[in-house]
Order: sequence, then structure tokens, then C-alpha cells
Amino acid sequence: MKTIDVERLGLKPGSRILDLGCGDGRHLRPTRLMRGVTAVGLDLGEEEVVNTALSLRAMDEGHSIAGYAAKEAGPWMALRGNGYGLPFRDNSFDCVIASEILEHLHQDDVALAEIKRVLKPGGTLAVSVPRYLPEAICWAPSDEYANSAGGHVRIYRASQLRQKLAHHGYQVDHSNYAHGLHSPYWWLKCAVGVDDSEQPLVKLYHRLLVWDMFHRPLLTRMLEKILDPLIGKSVVFYATNVATAAESAIDSTAGVAATQNGPEVANAVC
Repeated sequence: MKTIDVERLGLKPGSRILDLGCGDGRHLRPTRLMRGVTAVGLDLGEEEVVNTALSLRAMDEGHSIAGYAAKEAGPWMALRGNGYGLPFRDNSFDCVIASEILEHLHQDDVALAEIKRVLKPGGTLAVSVPRYLPEAICWAPSDEYANSAGGHVRIYRASQLRQKLAHHGYQVDHSNYAHGLHSPYWWLKCAVGVDDSEQPLVKLYHRLLVWDMFHRPLLTRMLEKILDPLIGKSVVFYATNVATAAESAIDSTAGVAATQNGPEVANAVC
């Protein structure tokens, strides 16, 4: 399930993109259709990093993954790490994606400062978090949802996140809501029990969402366009790293080395 529209990121040959909290690599796979784009996925979980690497390697070998097959893409790397101490040099990336991760972090300002450090002046940050109202409805009936290990530690208002991005030196260029079809699914799960995946209505709704992701019929696409502004589960911001004079003086040629068939798991990069 892609939350970030990769076409909005302005990637071109020679661009470097970091997906922080890459999960299974869903946002990196579309970049493999872009000539000369270097892609780096970082996640705390070993399984997530392995799955990202496997899918990107399969695309390099000519297999279509989720409708994508690599075409003249640049090198890639998948590695383990966390957002509080990114293992990259200053000004390493032209774009950073941070999709659905800030709500998990107790020290979100530390992570945003690290993103700022590795993002080039003028680079693009694409960030998404759960939207306030749909998320608050999830929290209301379910202590389990709010208190699960590794779960969400806060609910952002869109205005609050916009101000936080401005505080860290970003200019928001565009925002939108996403995944209107997914909010009722999570409300249902929270009502019957977050871990009760066998509940008949939950199973049926999940099957609908999976079917929709693979087939994307016109009816559900139109329905989601109607629902996104009303109950979209995520709010998405696309922002530019507005450099200060001091930041602009830093050598923008510093970067991260990545290899196309890089290791599934790594703990550091040069």
C-alpha cells in the first residue's frame, strides 16, 4: 500500500533517495522504473530489510514485483538502522521518505533533525502520519491499539506537523489525504479487538482491501477520491529542505555508497 506518490518527488538520473522505515520496500519499487536513481531502504526490523532487498533484487533479475520491473535503474542498498542516528554522511540524499514512522517515535524531533542532516539543501522530504480524526476514533474504543508494543505514541494534527516541519527548516509545497477506504477497516478492528483477525467482518473487509490493491477498479478509485478528504487515514506532506547559508556551504558531493546487489542486512555504510 503506497502512501507517497513517487512521481511527486522530482527524481531524475543521479538522484539518491532514502526510504526511512522502508517496510517491505513498497515505496522504493517504483523508483526502479526511473533511470539512474539510487535507492536506499533503512528499517529497524531485519525481516523488513530482507524483504526489501529480495524484492529489489528480483526486479533487477527481470521479475515484475507489484507491477514493477527494473528498467535502467541505479544502484540500491537495504540495511538496518534507526532514525535517531542515520549511518550516512551529511547531504547524502536528494529525497527522503518518512512514511508512517514519526507516530512511532518518542523523539520525533531527533529523527527530523537527522533527516535534515542527510538531506541536501533544496531536497525533498515526503512524510506521512495517521490523520487526527481517524486515528482518534481508533484510540477511543481500544486501549490495546494505543498501548501495543512498538505502536503509535501520539496523534498529530495536520497543523501541528506542518508547524514542526517549518521549525526544522522545511517549506511545505503540497499536502493531501490518503487511504479513505482503510479507515473503516481499522475502526472495525479496534471495535472487535485489534488482534482478532479472524472476526468475519474484519476478514471480509481485509479481503476487499487486498483485492482493491491488486486490481484497482474504477469504482473503488472513485470512492477513495471521495473518501480521502473526509476520512482518509493518512495525511501526507511534500516539503523542500530550505537551506541556510551555512548549510549551503557544506560539500554537497558527500554521499552514501550503495551497490546494486548489496547485502540484505547491513549495520553501516560508508
